[in-house]
Amino acid sequence: MLWLYILIFIVSCVLLYFSGELVIGGLMRIARFLGWREFVVAFFVMAFAASLPNLFVGITSALREIPQLSFGDVAGNNLVALTLAVALAVLFAKNREIPAKSRTVQTTSIFTIVAALLPLLLILDGKLSRIDGILLIAFFIFYLFWLFSKKERFRKIYNTQDIPIIKEFKLFLKDLGKLILGIMLLIISAQGIVTSAQFFTKSFDIPLVLFGVLIIGLGNALPEIYFAVASAKRGETWMILGNLMGAVIVPSTLVLGIVALIHPIEIPDFSSLAIARFFLIISALLFLFFIQTRRKIDKNGALVLLLIYITFVIVEILLR
Repeated sequence: MLWLYILIFIVSCVLLYFSGELVIGGLMRIARFLGWREFVVAFFVMAFAASLPNLFVGITSALREIPQLSFGDVAGNNLVALTLAVALAVLFAKNREIPAKSRTVQTTSIFTIVAALLPLLLILDGKLSRIDGILLIAFFIFYLFWLFSKKERFRKIYNTQDIPIIKEFKLFLKDLGKLILGIMLLIISAQGIVTSAQFFTKSFDIPLVLFGVLIIGLGNALPEIYFAVASAKRGETWMILGNLMGAVIVPSTLVLGIVALIHPIEIPDFSSLAIARFFLIISALLFLFFIQTRRKIDKNGALVLLLIYITFVIVEILLR
């Protein structure tokens, strides 16, 4: 029985990764077809697509009345995005740094840190209620209003070759089909992960929150890590921070907000989340420090963030 659930979990994680890739690829090409500006693609489309695994895991866990799994998943996702993903992107970048000089990036970094820490503050009373969920969604809507308030952010700046409109529309429909297939696979993989997570937590007496932080959070962050590293290799470092900051804002506000509306998240005992919360706060503050003061994340900053994540994993394993 144990090996069966291990196999289900591994297959679901692999399926989650490839279905996420399928959705991301389809959304990227659809965005090009619609003529959206690259910043919107990097921050909104990429981040939202990469957050779909978190969303499906969250909805599934909420419907099964174990929403704590979603909270741990999002906390782990945020920690990975702000440390491991950023560090790997910098180390793979040609200049070994990610610039962050624009006003949009500077302001968005503040929104990012607030979004990462807001759920931790709202659940201090041991419960993320439906009212808290509404507040999280309201914060997400407020950010979208700020993001889309300037029309120049929607201008098309892609340099694409002219192709017949009929052929372009056929490609659009093909990508739309891949998108739908990817979402269906996401739903199936999310079911497999939640089912196996329930078995593991009961069999090994592992808190759901901790399992979500260490395992599912890392697994669901694979699309962000992949995109960050791939963008760094191509020298498109301007897309990295947009993707990663969006990958923190969307799950922390929209996803957790939806989960809390479906089923309030109750965590009366914070002992299983104490270490993750500490490292998440430290990594968020350091990330903000690098962006606001240095206006870039260089190799030294990347090594610091990488060390934080490695230390977090070691401490969690040794103490458990």
